[in-house]
Amino acid sequence: MPQVVVPVRYPLSENSRATLAEAIQIADEEDADLTVLHVNLYQNSHRVDRTELKRAVEQSFGHVPRTRYVVRSGMLVEETILDEVAAQDADIVVIGSKQASRWRQMIRRLVDDPDVEQFLREELDCEIVTVEPDAQSTRHSSANSSGS
Repeated sequence: MPQVVVPVRYPLSENSRATLAEAIQIADEEDADLTVLHVNLYQNSHRVDRTELKRAVEQSFGHVPRTRYVVRSGMLVEETILDEVAAQDADIVVIGSKQASRWRQMIRRLVDDPDVEQFLREELDCEIVTVEPDAQSTRHSSANSSGS
């Protein structure tokens, strides 16, 4: 069964809602399971649990079938997201353009060319969908994809 992962902020920001709306649509089109992921940062005192995350999503979108809500803790949001995407063996990752920008900054520290979509495709072997704030998305297929 295909797997879509979408990292979001809590409380849901406007950008998170746009990214989540796109992820829900893609999961429906692809007949995929959806994982909604939030990362609690160790350095922040506010902690969100799965119930709060699910409630916030359902307040905005209603019941979303075949959806799993995951809350992880970590020092770096991007690294924690990468770990979860790999653990889920995601086929598609839907990220907001702001998240892509933060990943670009992180990757810039590691490599010369911070093409986050290319890095993620190579490292995770999945399709990356980047959602702009105006809810237009850009899909990037993995060159390594097995085409399941």
